[in-house]
Amino acid sequence: MSGESFAREPSLPPSVNKVIEAAKALGLSITPRLMPASTRTAQEAAAACGCAVAQIVKSLVFAGATSGRTYLLLVSGANRVDEKAAARHLGEALKRPDAERVRETTGFAIGGVPPLGHATPSPVWLDQDLLGFDLVWAAAGHPNAVFPIDPRELARATGATAVKLS
Repeated sequence: MSGESFAREPSLPPSVNKVIEAAKALGLSITPRLMPASTRTAQEAAAACGCAVAQIVKSLVFAGATSGRTYLLLVSGANRVDEKAAARHLGEALKRPDAERVRETTGFAIGGVPPLGHATPSPVWLDQDLLGFDLVWAAAGHPNAVFPIDPRELARATGATAVKLS
């Protein structure tokens, strides 16, 4: 961040501050919210945010079955990934990495994986259904933290390719 200092919010967990810093580096200003209950699942997050499950961004890490390369799929909380359809877009079959590989790749634990700020950047694919909303909610690096964002801004900042994933 070109010599610019970043003021961490002391009331937030370090992992959430990491997401704020990563967003700022991408030109985004986000305001994470710590919820009193878990937001690990799309259903829990929707209840906590007072929105539709479809407005929740699930940050799902997959690995190429042949290459081993990681891919980040940003999927509407109401949808399940059609792995065969996703594989057609990505050019190879997919497999689910274990929790250790997800943490190693992203720097975050499953249930709090944000759509940005990962330890190892991966190609990003965005579920086009998210673009039907003016506002979506994404994990902010902690199982109880989320942030609201315009899905078009999220796609721009992450360099995501919007496709049908379900």
